[in-house]
Amino acid sequence: MLSVMSFNLRYASTAEPNSWAARRPAMAQLLLTELPAVLGTQEGLYGQLLDIAHDLPDHYDWIGLGRAGGSHDEFMAVFFDTLRVQPLEFDHRWLSATPNVVGSTSWGNRVIRMVTWIRFADRATGTQFVVVNTHFDHESENARVRSAEYVRDLVSGLTLPVVLTGDFNAAAGASQTYSILTGGLADSWLAGRQTTPAYGTFHGYGPLVPNGPRIDWILTRGVTVESAAINTYRRDGQYPSDHLPVQALLRF
Repeated sequence: MLSVMSFNLRYASTAEPNSWAARRPAMAQLLLTELPAVLGTQEGLYGQLLDIAHDLPDHYDWIGLGRAGGSHDEFMAVFFDTLRVQPLEFDHRWLSATPNVVGSTSWGNRVIRMVTWIRFADRATGTQFVVVNTHFDHESENARVRSAEYVRDLVSGLTLPVVLTGDFNAAAGASQTYSILTGGLADSWLAGRQTTPAYGTFHGYGPLVPNGPRIDWILTRGVTVESAAINTYRRDGQYPSDHLPVQALLRF
């Protein structure tokens, strides 16, 4: 089994009461409890990602690039357990009409959006698979649709099993974005045994919404989803982020 998590980290704000300093202990405890083999993250800033890397066991590593290039702006960083998986190749693309141009935007999004992908080998089985991690725009419907089409085409060109993680800023089952991507990929929440109640995955540090919009997904192709979960962990009342992490247990 391979455990996968997708988690919008909420960038490292200093604004209280949910500053990164206040949230970091809760984040560390959550990740140390779950220890996913692969963790697709969104919104992390460079220093914040270094903190997470420090808080995880030494056998974890990560790959990512700031969406404005180098260490600048937010990352689509992927953390992984090096005892379980080995990265074989990776790359970054920008969600625009010029995907190879760092920091490019062209579909109506004011914020730079990108996708990071990594080809892994599973040390337990020898199976190779590709993790694709992304964060779609929160304002422009056109940008989300075009981004979904781009990711769909990217994935369709891959012959290996695929795990797509991300914050899609679109409701599962009720958006064109979801329809485009689930044309060739399975929603892990629906494909596997649900081990937790359903909640809206963005809570903004407020009350959770049962059966609310799921905007954070793990989609798959070529794997069996054993189970899926939406994690509601808090530490002393403090959520690690303004999103809930989503998880899936996969079998090749």
